[in-house]
Amino acid sequence: MKTVTLDVRTPADSMAEFTHAWKTGKAQKTARISFATPELLWRVLTEKRWELLKVLCGAGPVSIREAARRAERDVKAVHGDVTALLNAGVLNKTEDGHIVFPYEAVKVEFLLQAA
Repeated sequence: MKTVTLDVRTPADSMAEFTHAWKTGKAQKTARISFATPELLWRVLTEKRWELLKVLCGAGPVSIREAARRAERDVKAVHGDVTALLNAGVLNKTEDGHIVFPYEAVKVEFLLQAA
């Protein structure tokens, strides 16, 4: 199963991991999409966008209209959510204009600790 981990980490931590992978030639074992703060993660991944990701998991490339149909939502609203997810790097766009979430599962990982 192809899984992506959504996590919270500083940009410096993300760059350090990238640099390590670049220098060693060893790719990460799992795909990661990182957010700088938990607040940013939740701002990007709203309830409706989670629902959209749920219907796109393992679906392959689909049109925005098809994504809206599967999510049982208005095309215009889905288009706005797709744009936000594309801008955040969560979704990809194919050459023919379809959208794709190339994962079958999502894992969310972050630590909440005392200030």
